Amino acid sequence: MTVTAPENQHSDLAPMRRALISVSDKGGLLDFARALAARGVELLSTGGTSTMLREAGLAVRDVADVTGFPEMMDGRVKTLHPMVHGGLLALRDNPDHAKAMEDHGIAAIDLLVVNLYPFEATVAKGADYATCVENIDIGGPAMIRAAAKNHAYVSVVTDAQDYAAVVAELDANGGQTRYAFRQVLAQRAYALTAAYDAAVSGWMAGALGETAPRRRAFAGTLAQTLRYGENPHQSAAFYTDGSDRAGVATAKQWQGKELSYNNINDTDAAFELVAEFDPAEGPACAIIKHANPCGVARGETLIDAYRAAYDCDRTSAFGGIVALNRPLDAATAEEICQIFTEVVIAPGADDAAKAVFAAKKNLRLLTTDGLPDPTSAGLTFRQVAGGFLVQDRDNGIILPADLKVVTKRAPSAAEIADLLFAWKVAKHVKSNAIVYVKGGATVGIGAGQMSRVDSTRIAARKSADMAEALGLSEPTVKGSVVASDAFFPFPDGLLTAAEAGATAVIQPGGSMRDADVIAAADAAGLAMVFTGQRHFRH
Repeated sequence: MTVTAPENQHSDLAPMRRALISVSDKGGLLDFARALAARGVELLSTGGTSTMLREAGLAVRDVADVTGFPEMMDGRVKTLHPMVHGGLLALRDNPDHAKAMEDHGIAAIDLLVVNLYPFEATVAKGADYATCVENIDIGGPAMIRAAAKNHAYVSVVTDAQDYAAVVAELDANGGQTRYAFRQVLAQRAYALTAAYDAAVSGWMAGALGETAPRRRAFAGTLAQTLRYGENPHQSAAFYTDGSDRAGVATAKQWQGKELSYNNINDTDAAFELVAEFDPAEGPACAIIKHANPCGVARGETLIDAYRAAYDCDRTSAFGGIVALNRPLDAATAEEICQIFTEVVIAPGADDAAKAVFAAKKNLRLLTTDGLPDPTSAGLTFRQVAGGFLVQDRDNGIILPADLKVVTKRAPSAAEIADLLFAWKVAKHVKSNAIVYVKGGATVGIGAGQMSRVDSTRIAARKSADMAEALGLSEPTVKGSVVASDAFFPFPDGLLTAAEAGATAVIQPGGSMRDADVIAAADAAGLAMVFTGQRHFRH
């Protein structure tokens, strides 16, 4: 859609004669201010910004001289004045506005350069409540909104990334800016104030213990325009939320094509899963396909973990995402390169590993500064028709002491280790989730079925298929343990797992027929533990 300049304008070009500059983040400012001054733009400024410009040898006028009032109340009041807002809001071609400006000595402000107090950074540092409140900007958002509203005449810059574009615009148009250019700046300005207010309101809700505030706002910053979404006919983009959580949003990409929508979604799923396994307790690998794990394993070495994960479902692993909980080494890189892999993400990679991947130009290698904390708090949200659902991140963790043995036979120490491993994996499998594990590696995964019995059967069938492919005499699921993300509503799913060869079961419990399921487990000689915690993942 093409938007033209307002009818009351003779031209879409607006001259830039006077700029008000008041910034918290002063990066790149001096060069920009010099460029403006060199093009005949008068500079107004406040506080520390004014001092910085003056010390750099630039002619600058203090806003206090314009308003006739000094900065007061620790700087809380300095720009909230008709001399400032009148200069920003006046419609230049409106006779009444022009007369008011003349009567009250208000000069037009054609460019506003403002960024805001670092509220989010203050919160991230763990500042106390009063300090956070003091870092809520008031004058800045008020001026930004005023200038953005009056974009028919005023340019508003809220991001240093736009400094060069403003200078180029002035040079291309004889010291003027085009209406379309000012529109873009205005949209960015409103997006900034919206994100800022979202951060403040979200922080305050948390500080007050409001888990369901009356209004909830989320904001993000564009990281990448994607080629398309889940399918080629869908447009898509990737936004970051400003958090420092290790993962795909904060990772460095060393090589390969740009990540796609599906790559980003799957890589996030893979890295969140592998982070469940503390690297101090040994190497671990997760292989993901379509947001579901097709193999997860620990090993003595990283290459051992990868091989064991791969052997769970070699067919599905083709074209998958590999996530590691330790820095990638050359031997593991060589092994991964034996099949086509879309993305590898790890906390790091040595030079030898990078050299191995360099020969695979389509393989994306991502490294992070660490692993995401699976126990950390946070929110997730999902859109539905007419709204969106918000919930806490699933950060539930089960320890050995949390397990309740409900069968006559208690699991062995080895079974408990595998049960806890399977439980961590099941947390990341789409419901209904069934996960078989043996020796610290998945040997069968059933995901996303409408029936828990079907998931149990599918996982066992995939195990049998892999055993045949590997030339084994029996399915790898024989002698395994099994995890179910939710309770077995009837004994049939548990008995199916027992028939497949499982010897121990971990599940939440809580079914009306728990007694029947426990009796069936006892009859089959199974050990079973309840967690009291469910891990649905839809």
